[in-house]
Amino acid sequence: MTHTDTGVGASAAEQIDRKIAELGDWRGETLAALRALIKVADPEVVEAMKWMGTPVWEHDGILCTGETYKAKVKLTFAKGAALPDPAGLFNASLDGNVRRAIDIAEGEQIDAEAFKALIAAAVALNQSAKPRKRAR
Repeated sequence: MTHTDTGVGASAAEQIDRKIAELGDWRGETLAALRALIKVADPEVVEAMKWMGTPVWEHDGILCTGETYKAKVKLTFAKGAALPDPAGLFNASLDGNVRRAIDIAEGEQIDAEAFKALIAAAVALNQSAKPRKRAR
């Protein structure tokens, strides 16, 4: 399931595909690999494009965003400060009270199993914060 902010034109998945293709270098390859891991970790993830073309992965709220810069791919977890990170994947935005990020430079690899566990923890955190419907 995908959606766009406006609901007009290409789906968010198509927009993310296009962004990856337009990068045409290691950043696109890295973003594509991380996207695939996110989808494995959470088959129900919803993709969106927000904030002037930033890929966003959501499940009962934002899990993370995928930004690309000249020298890095940055995955920012909306509630990263509240997530367990036993593998120490978070290496950026460590001083904030809410968000945490993973910066990946060219040639760096991410621990796939630890990353999928982080996505699963983010989903669980979002679901635990979701208001429960009261029975009538």
